[in-house]
Amino acid sequence: MKIFNLPDLGEGLPDAEIVEWLVAEGDAVTLDQPMVSMETAKAVVEVPSPFTGVIAKLYGKAGDVIETGKPLAGFTIEGEASAPTPEAKAEVKKEAPARADTGTVVGAMETSDALVSEALSTVAGVKVSPAVRALARKLKVDLAAVTPSGADGVVTKADVEQAAKNPPKARGQSQISTPAPRPQTPPAKFDSDPKPPPRRDATPAQPPSGEWEPIRGTRRTMARVMSESHAQVVATTLMDDADIHRWGHGEDISVRLLRSLWAGAQAEPGLNAWYDGPQNLRMIHKGMHVGMAVDTPDGLFAVALRDVHSSDAAQLREALNRLKENTRNRAIPPEDLKNYTIMLSNFGVFAGRYATPIINPPCVAIIAAGKLRHEVTPVLGGFEVHRVMPLSLTFDHRVCTGGEAARFLKAMIEDLGLPA
Repeated sequence: MKIFNLPDLGEGLPDAEIVEWLVAEGDAVTLDQPMVSMETAKAVVEVPSPFTGVIAKLYGKAGDVIETGKPLAGFTIEGEASAPTPEAKAEVKKEAPARADTGTVVGAMETSDALVSEALSTVAGVKVSPAVRALARKLKVDLAAVTPSGADGVVTKADVEQAAKNPPKARGQSQISTPAPRPQTPPAKFDSDPKPPPRRDATPAQPPSGEWEPIRGTRRTMARVMSESHAQVVATTLMDDADIHRWGHGEDISVRLLRSLWAGAQAEPGLNAWYDGPQNLRMIHKGMHVGMAVDTPDGLFAVALRDVHSSDAAQLREALNRLKENTRNRAIPPEDLKNYTIMLSNFGVFAGRYATPIINPPCVAIIAAGKLRHEVTPVLGGFEVHRVMPLSLTFDHRVCTGGEAARFLKAMIEDLGLPA
């Protein structure tokens, strides 16, 4: 059997989630026939068959996450000798008979397609592996309240997940009864005694509502990327306002922001750059590709807008419309999800004045535009009401100085202050 491992789908991500199998075990397939839909960090892509043959094994089901480089499917190719499967190799090493699958393996932990032996421990009176114990902590499941279904009385992964969905009553709860209160002799009443307040029965506390659910797809990747950024980047944020009262009616805000980013980079190129922390290397880019932060119900997308430095207003608007349409339809080409040199978030279309946006390494800067407002501004001889745009610039202080960031932001503000 030939094993096909999940390839890098062009985004440099460590894994992808199975959305839907388009074939089944035993199906005959041809070269390049669509085989499975996989959801990466930002898009759903179809993975074609790399062989002409018969599907012998599918590694995983819908909702499973497969690591890049791990087995995805096994093929039987006519005229070729079959190679041993990973399961067969594992059985040869263990030299032990196979056991029926009960949802988990006693003393073993599932890691993609492989099984790694683990020592069982007894927690709250039940046997459990470290992996299942960790899952119980994550889902806030009390192992003492879980009924084991695995062989030899071992709590399985499925047991914990089921308990998370339908929390069982704690052991012995139904046997516990509240003892009847002991009769007490009421104290003698006197006319001068104050009357006690009327007794009110306490309302029982309501349990938390809602159900735990796994984080999948874009949100799972977003959580990982944000955690990595928090661990790696020394982020500092600088804030100021741009006076845009000289703009004409109907000015394209996004296009003007993009133009001002290039003005900032011309004043301080060091913010239009990448930084490799482990190698202590910096790359200052000669052109500008802007990673546009796009909010969707599925999570946050960062889509690259190419060649901002050499595009006019009409070209930028056309490119923005294309990226928006692709994002809405989850049809973003892989090349549009990487290699941006600086980031932009226009959260002000919803609400909010200032923010501390998160940098996605290897970029060293992200600019966020808040909600436009009118503000009284002193001018020669009196006051005027001007429209202003709040700006927040987060930069990586490991590689950018505060002075460089301030000069970059100043150049942006000056460009935004110009008429069209």
